[in-house]
Amino acid sequence: MRYGGGWAAEPPGVTTVLRVLRLLLHACFLFLLGVATSRYLFGVLGHGSPAMEPAHPGWTRWAVVCGAVLLGVVYCSGALAARHDVHRIRSLVWLAAVTVLWALLAWADPDFVWLAFPLYFLHLNLLRGAHSVIAVVVITATVVLGQVLHTGDLTAGMVLGPVLGAVFAVAIAVGYMALHRESERRRELIETLTRTRDELAESQRRTGVLDERERLAREIHDTLAQGLSSIVLLLRSAENALPEDPDLAATRIAEARESASGNLAEARGFVRDLAPPSLTGADLPEALRRLCAKVARTDGIDCRLRTDGTPIELPSGYEVALLRAAQASLANVSAHARATTAVVTLGYLGEEVTLDVYDDGVGFVPEEIRTRDDGSGYGLTALRERVAALGGGLHVESAPGEGTVIAVRLPLTRETTPLEEDR
Repeated sequence: MRYGGGWAAEPPGVTTVLRVLRLLLHACFLFLLGVATSRYLFGVLGHGSPAMEPAHPGWTRWAVVCGAVLLGVVYCSGALAARHDVHRIRSLVWLAAVTVLWALLAWADPDFVWLAFPLYFLHLNLLRGAHSVIAVVVITATVVLGQVLHTGDLTAGMVLGPVLGAVFAVAIAVGYMALHRESERRRELIETLTRTRDELAESQRRTGVLDERERLAREIHDTLAQGLSSIVLLLRSAENALPEDPDLAATRIAEARESASGNLAEARGFVRDLAPPSLTGADLPEALRRLCAKVARTDGIDCRLRTDGTPIELPSGYEVALLRAAQASLANVSAHARATTAVVTLGYLGEEVTLDVYDDGVGFVPEEIRTRDDGSGYGLTALRERVAALGGGLHVESAPGEGTVIAVRLPLTRETTPLEEDR
């Protein structure tokens, strides 16, 4: 029973035990009250005590019965109110009213003194610390004195019975409070676990959002940004060719249109989280061969593909990453290296697959590469993150005037199998 604190969420097992104890306490009080009232009203045993011979026996008997009914009503109202949040002062007022009514009834008839047993639990539950113990002692003394008043004698049974009942009630109350404290700890633990689970779910959601943003940033850089850069260069070349060489201008415009169509397909592909269109219907070596041919055709760079080792079937994520690495590297060669030759080497080396992109351009200092405000300079960072996500590594070897090598390493797993010869 909880007064002044409301009902708290408790684990199901503990809740059932505490609820049963509360119901037993209420049932015990009402049962004893009903038995005592019936005995008094119908005189089942008859007390014959001088103290019970009032001047108006009929009036006294009905006053006691009315008092018993009032006690039952007050008790039930407080028990029902305890199912909701009840202010502590109201709970103490209710406890005092129940105790006073019981004391008056115990003075009227000895059968009512046995209501002291459930009263022990009420005081132990609602009062705190030493106050509850003092209340139990006072109730026990009242029971003993009430019996002496009605019988005119004092025996060991009159003392031992109430005392043992009080000790038993205290022991049960201690166990009840231990169960209640344990239920509170479990409730707090459940709330903590629930809160932690929600926070973890929110954290995972945020992480997923950030990962998706990074994925989209890499895809946009490796497809749309590189494609748009190529289109700009082609259109600039076409503009410079006009009006002296209209055929060359038309060729460059056609190549720009082809590049725009390809990048549109790439954009639609990664939005659907599908493989790049350049891999559709072809294996990775063939896709790299077509990429090299495109670079040679549009940028005038002698771009060749070399393959080392026996080709094996790679996971789609590997193929996408390696193709993106080649696209990003060759786009940088076209835009910045001022190279005449580029060599793409795809190697199947037993425990790993490698991709090396070499150019004989002007080179650079890798440590000085920074992301710029216009969004450029992100390529190597995005490429490194993409490769690292697959458990691989990316290395850049370059120096001013000595060309550049971009080396990608991805570990192979047991699931990879050699390609069929007719593929």
